[in-house]
Amino acid sequence: MGQDLRELFKNQEKLPSYKMKEGHEDRFFKKLEEELPVSKKNNMFLFMKIAASVIVIITTGLLINKLMNSDQPIEGPEVVTTEKETPKTNQITLGNVSPELKKVEDYYIANINLELSQIEVTEENKEFLDGYMNRLKELDNEYTILSGELNEVGPNEQNITALINNLQLRLQLLYQLKDKLKELKETQNETFKNQQA
Repeated sequence: MGQDLRELFKNQEKLPSYKMKEGHEDRFFKKLEEELPVSKKNNMFLFMKIAASVIVIITTGLLINKLMNSDQPIEGPEVVTTEKETPKTNQITLGNVSPELKKVEDYYIANINLELSQIEVTEENKEFLDGYMNRLKELDNEYTILSGELNEVGPNEQNITALINNLQLRLQLLYQLKDKLKELKETQNETFKNQQA
């Protein structure tokens, strides 16, 4: 197996060269095309696909940009009152500290309002709801006091954290209320079924 390459090339020069018949290459390509026909793509169709993709990408980008940079609050019933909703002159809010904090504040306030709007008040749960609503009112008053401190002392990490924690606590309280109302409704349904049986 260990042949010397130099000798192999010397022997190759001595080999007779074969000449292909005329038209061999043309016949080969004709047979190849019969077996594997070349599909000609419609360039216009490809261009339309690319144009549609570009339009979709640009539209999506513009929509996301508009949503991310929107300074308008989410429309809906305003249930929670904060300093933001009754601005005073030279009043500092989370939104004034940084755009990220404004988005955080808007997120929590929107979710709090959404959860409040989904609560059904009935004769059976009214007394139960009043306790939670009183606690929410206390938290709202604390938020107002913390906002006042933010204006007196200026923005600091403790005050900003306290404001965000207040919003988180209110949202968690509403989630807890929602779960308790669901349990209360299920208990009432079971009691009603047992009375009918």
